[in-house]
Amino acid sequence: MSLLPQYIHIVNPKLKHIYLSFDNEGNLVVKSPKVSWKQIEQILLKKASWINTSREKIQKKKGKALDFSGLLELYYLGEVYPLTLTPHNQKKIKLDFDGECFTLFYHSYDETLFQRHIDRFYKTEAEQFIPSRVAEWADKMSLSPAEIRFRKTKRQWGSCSGKNVLSFNTMMLKLPEDMIQYIIVHELAHIKHKHHQKVFWQLVESYLPQYKMQVKELKNYTTH
Repeated sequence: MSLLPQYIHIVNPKLKHIYLSFDNEGNLVVKSPKVSWKQIEQILLKKASWINTSREKIQKKKGKALDFSGLLELYYLGEVYPLTLTPHNQKKIKLDFDGECFTLFYHSYDETLFQRHIDRFYKTEAEQFIPSRVAEWADKMSLSPAEIRFRKTKRQWGSCSGKNVLSFNTMMLKLPEDMIQYIIVHELAHIKHKHHQKVFWQLVESYLPQYKMQVKELKNYTTH
């Protein structure tokens, strides 16, 4: 007898079919109208190969949130560096980066606080690194964002509001510089075109002829 994978079941009476997807943590999500367990079992067995392949792809994604029980590594500008947890006498947590490795000094072991300080590092770096690149590309493209904002998000690398406010995911600093560049150009292009139709991609391609390579590689990274 085949063992069925664990999953999260979300019942939505408005749905007409059963849908399978994965969340950013790699959990299998089943969305369906009110159906029997037997119907879900049949779908899971039918889609077993797709489920296994999709889960493997998610597990291989770069820059995932840390599992403090395993090997500790941080991505920074496309490179991966070891992270060492080092106890010290000061009560304040401190994260240092010397260009070769990260060291997190702590007084009391607290994984939630550790992650908070790591997130703060990326946010600080993003605020220092990205604005000048945005200004450079905005000048090249003759486009002017109203404002630049930064926050950690689970689903998007960046966005452009109807009022031309650009928002960037602080986790962008995990990415190689050419991918950061692509995200910046992509969001600036939305100032002119609020859609993803052909004319939008033509504008992106006019500045980044190889942009499809960055789009493909971005799929290997997680947004959080």
